[in-house]
Amino acid sequence: MYQQLIIKSGRERSIYNRHPWLFSGAVKQLPNAGEGDIVQVCSNHGDVLAYGFYSSANQIVCRMFEFNTDATFVADATYWYQKVQHAFELREKYVLNTETNAYRLLHAEGDFLPGIICDVYNSIASVQILVKGTQLIQDILLNAIMDIAGVKHIYLKTKKSSKVIEQVSASTDWINPPEKVKTIVKEHGLQFFVDVEKGQKTGFFIDQRENRRLLQQFCSGKKILNTFSYTGGFSAYALAGGASLVHSVDISKEACQLCDENIRLNFPSLNKHQSFAADCFDYIKTADTDYDIIILDPPAFAKNARAVDNAARGYKELNMAAIKKIKAGGLIFTFSCSQNIDRDLFRKIVFSAAADARRNVRILYQFTQPADHPVNIFHPEGEYLKGLLLEVE
Repeated sequence: MYQQLIIKSGRERSIYNRHPWLFSGAVKQLPNAGEGDIVQVCSNHGDVLAYGFYSSANQIVCRMFEFNTDATFVADATYWYQKVQHAFELREKYVLNTETNAYRLLHAEGDFLPGIICDVYNSIASVQILVKGTQLIQDILLNAIMDIAGVKHIYLKTKKSSKVIEQVSASTDWINPPEKVKTIVKEHGLQFFVDVEKGQKTGFFIDQRENRRLLQQFCSGKKILNTFSYTGGFSAYALAGGASLVHSVDISKEACQLCDENIRLNFPSLNKHQSFAADCFDYIKTADTDYDIIILDPPAFAKNARAVDNAARGYKELNMAAIKKIKAGGLIFTFSCSQNIDRDLFRKIVFSAAADARRNVRILYQFTQPADHPVNIFHPEGEYLKGLLLEVE
């Protein structure tokens, strides 16, 4: 029998609507439970409404994974195994094929399993455990990932700064470590080196897979500028699409080196690419090349709600510089991966940049994340990636 968390009268609506986060302000009575324990979420009258991971150290006091009124429900090992199985079946149906073996297996609330991110790179799974509740069932989940997805090695890339996650020693970061940490993955037939230990996030930005493929369709004979290029995903697709010139810009020298490696991996005899370790804002403003296409894929400028105003200014400055710089009739692929910048706000920011740049701009496409980053319709906060394809007269 799980401990009960009682909510205030009149605060049931979000639970009826299956939103997976319960905030502390809605709670009438806290449970006698430990950090991360599974609790019953009950109405003011004691009726069971849902089950979730309890957190006394967080404003989100409970992350719900099961909306079930059965008071005898038990989340056993089979239950968690089935959640991973259902997630894998979705990827197997819509993402995986002989040309792609890099994908997101578990996307937290998007797979009705809060507190875990799992990206698969060939035979390696890179896993982030985000909440204490998920850490308590970590062994069950990791065994399920290895069994169901067929991976041989797991790297635990858990945030060591978390207040509720116990620190993992360096010796336990790997489960069955591979001989080589850097692996080669396939994405729509292109190949990329991925380093799950040293790379950003889980090692590679899988979420741009379909947006990169769309870029490829527009690149024949074009001059491309890929800013915040990281390891060169967009750059490789641009070259695959027949670009006449591709410049990759990232402030990290290490990222530029790995970008160059990825370009050589796919195009060993091609001489149409060059990397620049530079500030992307400055580069766009001072570049003398007449680019046909500019890609703006910066890191998240707004890590939290308090950073939204500064982030908005940053996105506006970046987009305005690109709109001013782009060749007449050129295209701009512009993105935001900041969860706190929603789709409407991002569009308003780009509108403001276009207005100040005093050029005619049209939206040709609107971008989001791919099928292996599903958005729980009851949890719109999970739709973090948004983007626009702009045509500038």
